[in-house]
This record gives sequence, C-alpha cells and structure tokens, in this order.
Amino acid sequence: MKANYSKLLTKWAGVVGLASVSLLITLPSGANQATNNLVAQTGSGVLNPRPSIFNEPPYNRGTRTAPTTPTTPTTPPDTRTPRVTPTPPTTPPRPGATDTQSKTLLALAESSPNFTTLTAALKAAGLTDALQGGDNLTVFAPTNAAFAKLPQDAVRDLLKPENKEILLKLLTYHVVSGTVLSTDLSSGEVKSLEGGAIKVTVSPSGVMVNDANVVQADIKGSNGVIHAIDQVILPPDL
Repeated sequence: MKANYSKLLTKWAGVVGLASVSLLITLPSGANQATNNLVAQTGSGVLNPRPSIFNEPPYNRGTRTAPTTPTTPTTPPDTRTPRVTPTPPTTPPRPGATDTQSKTLLALAESSPNFTTLTAALKAAGLTDALQGGDNLTVFAPTNAAFAKLPQDAVRDLLKPENKEILLKLLTYHVVSGTVLSTDLSSGEVKSLEGGAIKVTVSPSGVMVNDANVVQADIKGSNGVIHAIDQVILPPDL
C-alpha cells in the first residue's frame, strides 16, 4: 500500500509539473496582451506606476501647450480715392438744326419741299450741273409761294422747251458768284450771273433783294449758300 501511495505521489507530481510548465508557457502571451493594452491606453511605452495629480487637469495647464491655429495674413483695404477722368461736356444740337453743308446747292433745293418749283425750273433750264459743280455760288431762291405770285400759267409757259432761253435768263439773275452770307450783305448793288444788277437793302427789319424779302437766310451747302426769298425777281431788260 505504501508503495502504491509512493507511485501515486510520483505520478501526481508529474501531472502537476506538466501543468505548471503549460501555465508558464501560456502566461506570457496573456501578460503581453495586457501590457500592450495598457501601453495603447497611456500612449507611452513606459508605465508610470505612480501618476502625479499634477499631471491631470486643472493642474497641468503649464505643462501642456494648446494647439495654435495658423492665421492667414489679410491684405489691408485700399483706402486710396480712385482717380476719375472727367468727361468733357458735349453741346447738344440745336432743335431743328440739320447738317446741310455736306450737300450741294442742287441737293439742298431738291431736298426742300419749299423749292419743288425752282428745282423743276433749274432742270428745264439746264442749270443742274452749275449748281452741283465746284464753283461757289449764292442763290436767291424763290419759294413755291413766290412762283405762285406770277401771272396765271406763267410758270407752265416758262417750263416749255421753246422758252428755255427766257427761263435761263430769269434764273441766272437770281445767282451771284461766290459765297455771300447774310452778314456779308450791305445796302447797294451786286452783279448777278445774268449780268444785271440786283439791288440789296439791309435794314433792322431784314434784307431785301429788289422787291423780295429774304425769308430764310444762310442755308449753307458744300458749294455755296441759298437765301430763300418770297418773290421772283426779274432782270431789268426782261
């Protein structure tokens, strides 16, 4: 019995030894895992077995530096007054003013509703080329109302081909060589292209040529000027 008991102790000791060895083998793995977890929680590979209270808030203000946020430099506003280039004032056109100086005397007569009879007479007399040429001329131009003051059917007869010479003499008597503006006129006589003299009377009330009144002066063209008159003037020998 004693021998059996001795064998039993020997067997039991072997089992215990084997279990101890197994425990020693598995223990480091678990211990390592626990150690790793502790390191991960503390953020350091060195354990502090005696943490100081001064490492915890609110006593650790002097030891930890608060993160700073980088600031972007700002450009100071431009306080300079911008320079403004002044725009020169423009003069508005006068009411009713038209550009006539680019037109010839013939074009002026053709474009005016007051000179339709005169335009027909100029064409019948063959004077259209003279009134759109390069020579400067001054025309005392009878209006339609002026031609209407002539005897009945007189205009119709003047426009007939057989009366062309009379019509030419009549019309050239209304034309003066050169550009003579109203400010250039003075009382006296001027010579017409027909050869006869035209009596000019300048007074505070206006300008007269023979017995006709100048009703619109200084209609400027590219080759002269037109003065509208209210009567047809006749050469002395007609």
